[in-house]
Amino acid sequence: MAGNMLVDGAKQLSKGQKPSSQNLLLTPTNIGHVANKLSHLRGAAMKLGQMISMDAGELISPELSAVLGKLRSDAAPMQHKQLLALLKSHWGENWLDNFSQFELRPFAAASIGQVHLARLENGQKLAVKIQYPGVRDSIASDVDNVGTLLNMSGLLPAQVDMSDLLEATKSQLQDEANYALEASYIKKYQSHLDNDEFIVPKINESLTQDDILVMHYIEGETIEKAVNQPLNVRNQIVRNLIWLFLKELFDFRLMQTDPNFANFLYDPASKKIGLLDFGATRVIPQHISEGYQKLIAAGVNDNREEALLAAKQIGFLMTKLAQSI
Repeated sequence: MAGNMLVDGAKQLSKGQKPSSQNLLLTPTNIGHVANKLSHLRGAAMKLGQMISMDAGELISPELSAVLGKLRSDAAPMQHKQLLALLKSHWGENWLDNFSQFELRPFAAASIGQVHLARLENGQKLAVKIQYPGVRDSIASDVDNVGTLLNMSGLLPAQVDMSDLLEATKSQLQDEANYALEASYIKKYQSHLDNDEFIVPKINESLTQDDILVMHYIEGETIEKAVNQPLNVRNQIVRNLIWLFLKELFDFRLMQTDPNFANFLYDPASKKIGLLDFGATRVIPQHISEGYQKLIAAGVNDNREEALLAAKQIGFLMTKLAQSI
């Protein structure tokens, strides 16, 4: 990037123009380099980019939006040599004996790891989620480094406070990198959703390890493609998702917080919704759950005072702000 800025600056000076460091930094070539390098950093860079894009919304510049848009797409997968070394370190030299088939090319790659399709000898399809080497140990330093880069670039508006976002990113990434924690959340969802509307993957305990999460493969297509289904089917899908949200908030007090459409599948054959990727699951404190109940009740009853109290309980309003409303 520095080299590109020097070259472009020299060109502008030769034309009698005064170069701007900001304009030199935000060339399409440099933006492409930034996005490409950050995508190879995977965990910290991708997650931080995703969270900034959701948190800052329209406040961020078009140039930064272009970078973050690239980070929201699939990450660069591991090289085959690196992947094979990882599989051998976890399952031994004869790791392939565990399967009748194992696809080395992942069908999904995201911020923390990539997912492969495999089959057991009995034909059972598996989704094998493999964590990128070193992601867990580098989270704190990578998040700080990417935050520093974004601040120095001037791409972020002054009104966007990065400090809380950086700490939240570190915490969320540490949880998402904990596959044992994710497996425990999956089991909790299985106990909560024992019905005919949803499918939750089952964990293969014998093959799952610290950096590898092995689950039964769930059939279906991303739920956004259900837009082509008949109206009654679409209505039922929406009813089920609203029901799930309310149960998560008020009964389970446990919520899968990643809004990525790819984490929700719809299977036209079974008419069920498949739930994937529980790494971003969060436990909802009781006072937050009760606060939302009070807020909804206050809205129904048109009770302004109770609504303000509930908003304070949830954390939407600070005490001084609530008093001024």
